[in-house]
Amino acid sequence: MMWLPIFGLILGLVIGFISPFSIPVEYAKYFSVAILVALDSVMGGIRAYQEEHFDSTIFLSGFFVNIIMASLLAFIGDRVGVDLYLAAIVAFGTRLFQNISIIRRHIINKHNKG
Repeated sequence: MMWLPIFGLILGLVIGFISPFSIPVEYAKYFSVAILVALDSVMGGIRAYQEEHFDSTIFLSGFFVNIIMASLLAFIGDRVGVDLYLAAIVAFGTRLFQNISIIRRHIINKHNKG
């Protein structure tokens, strides 16, 4: 099932590049947080696959729940006048880079053994 997160990432990128849709400036914070969370979920799915415990139900539920919760956090922060979206950016940015580094190590270790 390794193809599922990679397929979703590629499909989203293709749709994004060919779509004439533009995001209003007022929603830029929400979309930036949502994109970061989506990338974190995809990298987490790739990591889980490499560690041989990928579950598509967990991946899909985590993908959508994390996006909704992070966007809600940014929305609530906007309403109370606090930049809470920065908390989501720091948390998911850290997780994203951790997942990327673990994926990189798996690839290097696999290559060195093979």
